Amino acid sequence: MGLDDKMGNMAEKAAGKAKEAAGKATGNERLEAEGEVDQSKADLKQAGENIKDAFKKD
Repeated sequence: MGLDDKMGNMAEKAAGKAKEAAGKATGNERLEAEGEVDQSKADLKQAGENIKDAFKKD
């Protein structure tokens, strides 16, 4: 778990933001909600990576 995972999380969050924006632009509430969920998943994964990094440094 390293830079690849972190980059993947950032890409997933960016995709979620794009999906959310597209949903807002088109009035598609389902797409907007999916984008928000994708962003939340990416945030949780990133938090897990941060915890792993904290334990590796000790």
